Amino acid sequence: MKAIECLKYGDAENLVLSNVEKPTPNDNEVLIKIRATSVTTSDVLIRGLNEPLIPRFILQLIFGFGSPRNPVLGMVTSGIVESKGKDVTLFDVGDEIFAYGSISPTNRRFGSYGEYICLPEDWNLALKPANLSFEEAAAIPYGGLLASHLLKKTSIKEGDKILIYGASGSIGTMAIQLAKNTGAHVTGVCSLRNFDLVKSLGCDQMIDYTAENAEKQLETYKYVIDAVGNSKSSALKEKSKKTLTPNGKYISIDHGTPLTTREAFFNLKSLAEQGKIKPVIDSVYPLERMVEAHKYVEKGHKRGNVIITV
Repeated sequence: MKAIECLKYGDAENLVLSNVEKPTPNDNEVLIKIRATSVTTSDVLIRGLNEPLIPRFILQLIFGFGSPRNPVLGMVTSGIVESKGKDVTLFDVGDEIFAYGSISPTNRRFGSYGEYICLPEDWNLALKPANLSFEEAAAIPYGGLLASHLLKKTSIKEGDKILIYGASGSIGTMAIQLAKNTGAHVTGVCSLRNFDLVKSLGCDQMIDYTAENAEKQLETYKYVIDAVGNSKSSALKEKSKKTLTPNGKYISIDHGTPLTTREAFFNLKSLAEQGKIKPVIDSVYPLERMVEAHKYVEKGHKRGNVIITV
């Protein structure tokens, strides 16, 4: 089968289109013919591995030294069940599904940068919402699960004011919608060009982090949610940490290891089916243009998700 392999850590040019062995499902697994996947910020960080010495060493302990143990990256999948192991009962051949290849911090599987992948039936794997295309379904798991992890640390009540820093990215666009579903009053921080986007997702107010008077627009918030982490900062972000109510809380995507639970995954599926969340797609590339897609995501200005069709 065709797949994109990461030959070594570093530049996007290290991603090469190759022919690799087609996987065979174990007894509890389904073989998925992939129709779409996503290039996430995490994919780009793993591929580049541009970290200080100690964090880089730890990451290589996890993912492999010199190059990834599994050279086919990618954890987001949407596609069709082509075959299944003898013990699989939840899915049938021909089912349209979507999936995320992580069920816990220590139990993950890469491999969606290719034509096929095998996943256990009891992982984050479900029938694709019928109201979504394969591309749209591939735009839900990464941002949706990480946003769910952030919101899980809150106890938002109707009318609570929250600030989402990085509101226009894959995590931020989902965090806006999940927060609005809980009744929050949401202020989104992003660039001016993304105001219309985040407003369409439910933002009540917007702040342009590049504006000269950005810090003066801050109010007081029950929760400040940092959807971009340490990779991006500004005077506005640092000031926002001091705008909390007495019982307020600052929550960063870099705090702890994100949990990607089945409960959260199936909640996202349900919300998508009800039209209560909608995926945001910045651009779509074919598998053969993976290098170009990685370079675009690496710039750090994508709106929502970058999708790869297979």
